[in-house]
Amino acid sequence: MADDTPLFPERTESQPARAETKAAHDRTKAKDAGSDTSGHRTRLRQRLLGGGDEALADHEVIELLLMQAVPRRDMKPLARSLLARFGTLAGVLQADPRTLALHPGMGEATAAALRIVTVAATRLARQKVRETPVIGSWQALIDYLTIDMAHLTLERVRVLYLNTKNMLILDDLVGEGSIDEAAIHPREVIRRALDIGASALILVHNHPSGSPEPSRADIDITTRIAEAGRLLGITVHDHIVIGREGHVSLRAKGLI
Repeated sequence: MADDTPLFPERTESQPARAETKAAHDRTKAKDAGSDTSGHRTRLRQRLLGGGDEALADHEVIELLLMQAVPRRDMKPLARSLLARFGTLAGVLQADPRTLALHPGMGEATAAALRIVTVAATRLARQKVRETPVIGSWQALIDYLTIDMAHLTLERVRVLYLNTKNMLILDDLVGEGSIDEAAIHPREVIRRALDIGASALILVHNHPSGSPEPSRADIDITTRIAEAGRLLGITVHDHIVIGREGHVSLRAKGLI
């Protein structure tokens, strides 16, 4: 008589075993989704991709950026604490990376996730400035300088050298510190212009205090450089002072 018993009998799971298997599967799915059990991260991403520029509040923008570095942690408290410390979204994104990394709850990975935004924005703005004559795209220049300098904690002095078509040929960081002859020498600025074949220049520096109002030293050094330039055919188009509260053009104020 033939034996009808299967060679490999089918195994059946008990109800408790099936329940445990399902629970383990659900835990794996939750882990793979970044433990986003409430769907908060998914909703943030959907609002970002489906909405306009104002779809997310400032703290949500920071939160979503931090999520890229830390996939399984509630980042909302950290995002709010960063805003409370640095004041604005721009203040957070343009804060010194070392300061960001040392903020409670932060580290190198999260600081890098924020810093890369400013790096990308600065390069995009710089490219726009390089593609067109500076004098004809003034707002693009102001946007670039604001992104790059408005939130610096040190005063920096730069000279933008232009060719005969007012295209940027060199963005030169010439010094740090207060804008006087210890940081910027009129003869050296004009000599550099002659060396690279520039026909004009724009002076730029920032005020870490936040106010862009020019000081007497700002006005005096601008006058000296403009006078030196006139003797050798180098035009000083402007001196722009950048601060968190805005910018000031010495040309627009009639100071050049």
